This record gives sequence, C-alpha cells and structure tokens, in this order.
Amino acid sequence: MEDEKARSKFKKVCVFCGSNSGHRKVFSDAALELGNELVKRKIDLVYGGGSVGLMGLISRTVYDGGCHVLGIIPKALMPLEISGETVGEVRAVLDMHERKAAMAREADAFVALPGGYGTMEELLEMITWSQLGIHKKTVGLLNVDGYYNNLLALFDNGVDEGFIKPGDRHIIVSAPTAKELLEKMEQYTSSHEQVAPHESWQMEQLGDYPKQLNAQ
Repeated sequence: MEDEKARSKFKKVCVFCGSNSGHRKVFSDAALELGNELVKRKIDLVYGGGSVGLMGLISRTVYDGGCHVLGIIPKALMPLEISGETVGEVRAVLDMHERKAAMAREADAFVALPGGYGTMEELLEMITWSQLGIHKKTVGLLNVDGYYNNLLALFDNGVDEGFIKPGDRHIIVSAPTAKELLEKMEQYTSSHEQVAPHESWQMEQLGDYPKQLNAQ
C-alpha cells in the first residue's frame, strides 16, 4: 500500500458530484469507494462544499480517513447544499464562476461522479479548458453502472459528425470503478492539440476567473 501511495502524482483531486444521492445505492457506494481510494493514496479532496447527497458522502469519507477536505461553495447555495455539520475547510465565494475557478486552481486533477446539470456543466468546462490549453490537468469520469454512457456516446457522435477532433475525444478518461479510474488517470499523458498554448492565455479574457489559474 505504501508503494501505491508513493506512486500518486496527485496531491489534491477535485470531485464534481451531485447534491442528491440518486435513487440507487450503487451511486452512494461509488462515492464511498472513490473516497476510500483517495484516502489510500493520501490525496486531499476539493469539492463543492455541500454536506448532502454524494458531496456529503465523499467529503466525510475522505475527512474521516485523515486527508484534508476543502469545500468551496457560493454563499447563495449554502442554505441549500449545507444541511447539518460540514467537515474540513469550507470556503464561501461569491458565485458559481468564482467557485469553479477556485476549484480548478486548487486541484491537480478532476473527477466527475454521477450528478445533474451542475456536475455535467463543471465537467464539460474542465474538458473545454483542457482543449483550449488553459490547464493541463487530467479529467476523469467515474461512469458508475453506465450512468454516463449516453454522454460518452454523444462525444463519439461529435467526432463522427466533425464537431470534436479525434484527439480531443481523449481528453476525458473514463472507467466504471474508482480504483480503475485513478489508475488510468495516473498513467494518462495528454496528446491532444491545444487550441492555444497554455502560456499564451491571459486570464482577463475569462472575465472574473482568478489569474492564479494561469500558473497551474
């Protein structure tokens, strides 16, 4: 196990996931499994700051395992996504743009669990930023029980129809289990052609996104 910990190139992973638990136990089990895998590898968690749904499950699992947990949440969502006691460090921000930028800045990689519109929007933005060259971080999709099969098929269709370059299709790393996903992410090497060189981005072009993101 010590060798497994030593091999991890990620110090902090950002997890996008639902503020609901879903109708089936398989989703909660996946959140617990991912949390335990992060703990095994001594990887700290960055997430959306909620204490309910899959967000609450994974944050408590990582925190109870002795790793640091950083939750980043817009002030307006605190009454909705925080119910009861939170764990770890909670950072309140002004809006969703600041939340996503802070999460991206803090993390070494990204993983999306099953979730709704917000989870998918965060996932797609990190894929887009990688395509554009804004960051060079690995993006993983935990495809629990085929939850994201249709989304992956849509990406494939985008390639077939000429809207997504074949190399860009490989920006996202997917697997059905947390262990397999993290192993694939550890081995991932970016091969897609970025729209603009990473060093050329000026953060003021992205509105209010913090300039520190450019240094990652």
